Amino acid sequence: MRIDIITIFPEMCRAPLSESIMQRAQDKGILELHLHDLRAFTTDKHRKVDDEPYGGGQGMVMKPEPFFAAVDAIRVATMPSEVLLMTPQGRRFDQALAEELAAEPDKQLILLCGHYEGVDHRVVEALVDRELSIGDYVLTNGTLAAAVVTDAIVRLLPGVLGDDRSAWQESFSDGLLEAPHYTRPPRFRDLEVPEVLLSGHHGRIEAWREAEGRRRTLANRPDLLERGDA
Repeated sequence: MRIDIITIFPEMCRAPLSESIMQRAQDKGILELHLHDLRAFTTDKHRKVDDEPYGGGQGMVMKPEPFFAAVDAIRVATMPSEVLLMTPQGRRFDQALAEELAAEPDKQLILLCGHYEGVDHRVVEALVDRELSIGDYVLTNGTLAAAVVTDAIVRLLPGVLGDDRSAWQESFSDGLLEAPHYTRPPRFRDLEVPEVLLSGHHGRIEAWREAEGRRRTLANRPDLLERGDA
C-alpha cells in the first residue's frame, strides 16, 4: 500500500510513523509512505496556504489551489487511489473502516490534513472521496489524525504483524472490547491470574474471554451494545 500524507507539518507525523511496526512495514516493502509539505505546492513567494473567509468570521481558511496541485502531482496513475480529508466533520473512523481500507493493499491513500478554521469547501466537493474524523473533538490540525488513521490501517495489512490473526482478535473486531490479558508471574502482590487461564482447557478459556469481553464492554463502552455492534 502507498500512503501519502499532505500537511503543513510533515515532521509532526514522521516520528510516530518511523518507529516499531510502522517502520517494519516499510522495511518489508508492505508500506510505501510519503510525507508532503503542502507549502511546496504553492505558487507565491510567501508560500501562503490560507486566506480570510468570504462572508467574514473567525479564523483563516485553507486555500484550494495547493491541495489540488499536491494531489495532481503525487497521484499514481497506475494505482487505484482514494483521497481522505481529516476533519472533525467527517465520518467517525473506527475499526470496521480500518479493516475496509486495509482490504485493498494495492491502493494509494492520499490523506489531506486541514488546519486553521478548515479547508475551502471546493476541496471537499471536487477532490475528496471521504471525510474522516477520529473522534468528537477538535485538534489543532489534522496531522496527528492522519498518523492515527495510517497506523490503524497499516497494522492490518497482510504480513505486517508476526501473526496476522492477532490483528483480527482485538477490541472492536467483533464489536466487543477485548478480555483482560495476563502474563507471568501467576501471583503478584496478592493479585492472581484467573484460574481458568492456567487450566489449559481451551474451550473454557474462550468462553471466559467472551464473557469478560462482554462484561468490559458493558462497563466501559455500553454504547457498543446499545447500538447492536455486539
